[in-house]
Amino acid sequence: MVAALAVTGCGSASRTDSPSGDAQQNQRKLVVWDWKSGEPAAADYIDKAKADFAERHPDVAVEFVAQPFDQYYTLLGTAIQASKGPDVMLFNGGGQIRDRVDALLPLDPYVAEDRSRLAGWEAFTKDGKVYAAPVTLQGHPIYYNKTLYEKAGLDPADPPRTWNEFVSGCAAIKKATGAACFALGNKEGIGIQFFLSGLGSGVLTPQEYDDWIAGKRDWTSPRVRRIFELWKEAGDKGLNSKGANSTAMFNDIFRVFETGEAAHIIGLMSDIAHWRDFEEFLPPDKIGVMQAPVVTDGSTPSLPYDGGIGYAVAKWTKAPELAADLVRSLTSTDALTTFYVKAGAIASDTTIDVGQAGPAVATITSEIKAGKPALHVALSSKTLDVMGRLSQQLLSGSTTVDEALEQLAASDRTG
Repeated sequence: MVAALAVTGCGSASRTDSPSGDAQQNQRKLVVWDWKSGEPAAADYIDKAKADFAERHPDVAVEFVAQPFDQYYTLLGTAIQASKGPDVMLFNGGGQIRDRVDALLPLDPYVAEDRSRLAGWEAFTKDGKVYAAPVTLQGHPIYYNKTLYEKAGLDPADPPRTWNEFVSGCAAIKKATGAACFALGNKEGIGIQFFLSGLGSGVLTPQEYDDWIAGKRDWTSPRVRRIFELWKEAGDKGLNSKGANSTAMFNDIFRVFETGEAAHIIGLMSDIAHWRDFEEFLPPDKIGVMQAPVVTDGSTPSLPYDGGIGYAVAKWTKAPELAADLVRSLTSTDALTTFYVKAGAIASDTTIDVGQAGPAVATITSEIKAGKPALHVALSSKTLDVMGRLSQQLLSGSTTVDEALEQLAASDRTG
């Protein structure tokens, strides 16, 4: 019922029923669905984008409808089934958008001028066509608390480079401060996604990593198996904060890290659960960023990142050129600069100067050039759901690594 009301109430009520050519000229309103525009940190960004669009289209109104994130894709699914709803919609990169491209308009003809300025396109691309323009870059840096390192007699300027060094350092921190090694929230089954992408480059060889991203995933590989063994071992050996399966990722677990109850967290680099949020409790110079520790010989740690969130255009819109131009305003340099300044987002615009943001951002941005797509983003939303459920069972001991990998391989094969 809520979904139906959202679709009928916020969809195309203001549009004319003219043929497509006239509709493009007569449309006086565009409707956008997202989950960002209702957040205070994004308010100035949205205002800047709307002002940019209004300069070119003063007679076209733009309405943003902020949907609750936990219901967002359900509401969107109802709109897609009805082929009726918003003109422009926000997506996470990866499986969430790739599973729904049949309902979206390819944007390639409209965003050609933006291709070199913006990064992160691959996460919104399927079969060589672009379906959304990236707003942020999303990655999974391993953040660490330098104060806890100092209290344990560790050098915060030289974080561990191997898994054995990492575990040894965690033991020292635990003894000196009582803090856990990892802050982990897996109530929604999301923690495994961060773990896979955050640590995977320290386990897989570069070729295995590239094959995984390309869709040639070998779920029987000893190195793939090792990632899921580490997930289970971290729980079994007490490296995680308490109650991982009952702690929400957003936003409960990040408080555990910020308040010094855990030394490390695999966080984000966009506009939430990142360096700016952590500064509420931790001074900027006490927030460290480290590469994945090397677990197996032959791996090459890298920053896992993709396009984070991006705006797409619905195939059913009666004003595709207007809608695409609104997407361009939402990814303009001025709008994205505002998003970076106000929310701390690592924006997709490579021309933005982030030099004054502090050491954590400097480390993250310096690693982007050599970074690779995040491992979990290559998986379908269906397989991510299966992985989330199995990750909880691995932590609780109700399934084995072999059983989990067999189910994941089966899901991955069927898409």
